[in-house]
Amino acid sequence: MSMLTPVGEHELLLFWIQLVLLLATARGLGALAQHFNQPRVVGELSAGVILGPSIFGRLLPDVASWVFPGGQVESALLLAIAWLGIALLLVVTGFETDLGLLRRLGGPAISLSTGSLVVPLLLGFGTGWIMPETLWGDQANRLGFALFMGVALSISALPVIAKIMVEMNLMRRNVGQLTIAAAMANDLIGWMLLGVVVGIFTAGVVDVTGLSITVLSVVAFLVLGLTIGQRIADWVLRRARSAGGFGGALSTTLLVVFVLGAITQALGVEAVLGALVAGVILGRSRYQRQDVKRSIEVLSNAVFAPIFFATAGLYVDLAVLFEPTAIFWAVVVLGVAAIAKLLGSFVGGRIAGMSNMESLAAGIGLNARGAMEIVLATIGLALGALNDTSYAIIVLLAVATSMAAPPLLRPALRRVEPAGEEAERLEQEEMLSKAVIANVQSALLPTRGGLNSMLAAKVLDGLLQPSAHVTILSVRERLGTTIPELEGVRSVLANRATDLRVETQRDDPAAEILKEAGMGHRLLTLGLNEDFAGSHELSAPIQRVIADTPIPLLLVRHGSHVRGPRDLDGREIRRILLGVTGTLPGRAAEELAFRLSTSFDAEVLAIHVVTRGESGNERSAAVERQLTRVKEVAETFGSGSHVQARRAPAAAEELVRAADEWRADTIVLGATVRPVGGRPFLGHGTEWLLEHARQTVISVVYPLGEDKAD
Repeated sequence: MSMLTPVGEHELLLFWIQLVLLLATARGLGALAQHFNQPRVVGELSAGVILGPSIFGRLLPDVASWVFPGGQVESALLLAIAWLGIALLLVVTGFETDLGLLRRLGGPAISLSTGSLVVPLLLGFGTGWIMPETLWGDQANRLGFALFMGVALSISALPVIAKIMVEMNLMRRNVGQLTIAAAMANDLIGWMLLGVVVGIFTAGVVDVTGLSITVLSVVAFLVLGLTIGQRIADWVLRRARSAGGFGGALSTTLLVVFVLGAITQALGVEAVLGALVAGVILGRSRYQRQDVKRSIEVLSNAVFAPIFFATAGLYVDLAVLFEPTAIFWAVVVLGVAAIAKLLGSFVGGRIAGMSNMESLAAGIGLNARGAMEIVLATIGLALGALNDTSYAIIVLLAVATSMAAPPLLRPALRRVEPAGEEAERLEQEEMLSKAVIANVQSALLPTRGGLNSMLAAKVLDGLLQPSAHVTILSVRERLGTTIPELEGVRSVLANRATDLRVETQRDDPAAEILKEAGMGHRLLTLGLNEDFAGSHELSAPIQRVIADTPIPLLLVRHGSHVRGPRDLDGREIRRILLGVTGTLPGRAAEELAFRLSTSFDAEVLAIHVVTRGESGNERSAAVERQLTRVKEVAETFGSGSHVQARRAPAAAEELVRAADEWRADTIVLGATVRPVGGRPFLGHGTEWLLEHARQTVISVVYPLGEDKAD
C-alpha cells in the first residue's frame, strides 16, 4: 500500500498566509462595500480579483507567484476551505428557506425556473455555435463547445444569490423565495446538463441511462430527505440534546450536513445541494438548538463565506482578454448572458403572475453566476472544452454578474412594494418577530387526560401559529397500558401537527417531564390536577415541574362553567379578563389573551390595578403609558379590547370583582415562580385566583431570573 505524501512545511506556511490575505482583504472590502450601501458580497468577490494575477500578479509578480503558486497541493488546501464555505453558506440558506411558502408559490416558482433556464440555454447554445475556433479548447468541436456555452449561460450561483438575498433582507419576501427556488432548479438542472456535456467530451456519446439514473436519484433524495430524513435528523438531534452540551449538538449538526453533502456528491450532483437540504431539515427540526444555528451563521458569514467568495476570482488572469477578438466576444457573452437571464426570468415571472418589477428583480438576482460558474469553467478547461481565453471570459462573466446584481437589485426593489397576501404575511411575521410567546413553534403538553388537560390543549391550539408543533407526553408506570383518556386531548389538537410520547417512570414522573421540556420546546403547558379545586393542593409532580421548569409555563384550571368535555364547544372562552402588569410574564399574558380573542372571537377587558395608595402626576402618566401600550398590542394582534385602570388594595380580589361584574368566563395573568418554604410560590395574587376564582384561570408562569422585560 502506498504511503500518502505529507504536506510540506512550505505548503502549510503558504496556506496560512493565503488564508490571512484572503480573509483580511475580503472582510476589509466587504466592510467598504457596506459603507457605500452595497452588500458585503460585492467587496468579498472583488478580493479574489485583486489578489489574483489580474492585479496583484501584475503589480508584484514575484511576491504573487510565491504566495499563490497555483500548485496542486496549495490549490487543494485552499479549495477545501472554499468548498466548506459553500456548504456552510448553503446550510444557512436552508435555515431561511420556507418550504410552506414555496409550496404556496409552487406555480410561480416552476414558471420562473423554466423561463430563467430555457432562454439562457438556447441563447447560450446559439452564441457558442457562432464563436470562432480560436476560443475552443483543444478537445472541442462546434457542437460540444456550443453545448458547454449553453450550460455556462444557463447556470446561476445559488450561494451568491442566497448571500445577496440574506444581506438585503429579501429571504422572507415572495420575490426572494421565488428567486432562491429558481436558482436551485437552475443549478440542479445545469449540473445534470453538464454531465451530458462531460459525457460527450470523455466518451463521445451522451449516457442517457446514466443521466436518467442521476435525475431519479436526485428526486428520490429530495423526497426521502424531506420526509424520512427529517425524522432521522430529529432523532439524532434529540439524542444530542439529551446528552447535553453545545459541542455535541454542533458536531451532530455538521455531521448531518457532511453526510447529505457526501450523498449528493455520490449521486453525481454537487455537495452544495446536500448542504442546502441539510439546512432545510435542520432548520425545521424542533430539537435544533438556536445557539448552534447562530454559531453556524456567524462562522459562515464572518470566516468561511468571505474566503469562498475571495477564492472565486483568484486563479484567473483577465489580462488575456486585452486583445480585440477576446474583448469583442467577452462583451458579446456578457451581453447575451445578462439579456437571456433577464428575458427568461421576465417572461417566466409574468406567466406566473408576478409584476413587471418583481420579474425584473428576479432576473437581476438570477443573473449572478458566482463561483459555481468558475467551478464550471475550471471543469471546461480541464476537459479541453475551453482554452485560456474562453476560460477568462467565463470567469469574467461570473464575477461581473455577481458584482452587478446587488447594486441593480436595490433600485428595482424600491419599486416592488408588498401587497395583498404578501403584505399581510410580512406584517404578521414582523409582529411575531417581536412577540414574547405568540411565536412559539414547539410546545409540550404533559397529561394523563382529564378536563383541565383538554382545556389546556384548546388554549394551546388557540395561542399557537398553524405551523407550530405540540408534543403530548404521557408519563406512565409501565408501557402497554391503554391510553383512551388521552384521546380527548388529541382530538382537540386534531388539526395540528402533534407527537404522542409515552414514557415510563414509576417514582419521578416530574423528571421525565422536565427532561422532555429541555428538548427544544419553547412552552410547557399543564392542566392542574382535577381535585385541585377541592383540596387547593397541587400534586407533588406538578409542584416539582412548576419549581424547576426551564421554559415558560401555562397553568390552566377550568372554571365552574366547564363541567365536562361537552362544555368545550367553542363557547367556553368568550369574555377574557386580562390582568395588566407590564412585566415579561405580564406581556406574555397579554399576547395570550389577544391571541385567544382572535382565535375564539372573544372580547377582552384589560385591567391595570394600582395597589399603592399614593397618587401624583408621575404615577398617572406611568399608568396611562401602560394602558396605551396595551391598546397598541391589542391592535397589533387584531383584537378588540377594552382597557381601564382601577385602584384597589389587593389586585387579585379586584380582578375577580371585575370579572364577576363583566361576566367574564376566563381570567388571564402572568406570574413568576420562586421557591418559598420548600415549594414553588407563584405570588399571593396568582395563587388566590387559582384557588378562589369561579372563572377559568390561565397563568403564564416564568422561571425566576427569566421574567425581566426587555
